[in-house]
Amino acid sequence: MLFRSIATEKARTAALGRRETKQYEEMINNGRTAFLSAPLSGTLEGGVPVIVDGNVVGAVGVSGVKADQDAQIAKAGVNAVQ
Repeated sequence: MLFRSIATEKARTAALGRRETKQYEEMINNGRTAFLSAPLSGTLEGGVPVIVDGNVVGAVGVSGVKADQDAQIAKAGVNAVQ
């Protein structure tokens, strides 16, 4: 159940931020710790927004394997619906 919750938060963060959650993780790891207090709880790699004609229409979040694998699976999901 926990993985489902994390995946949902990754998708939510990707949709709201209009970017892959990996970018937030990289910002935090590179010292921008202010993002730790942002109202986004899915800031780990594995969330990818679905963008159609410049508009976010959804997102895919994956959790349960290694972070880069989460992202790879999420990107495959996005590609399947575009």
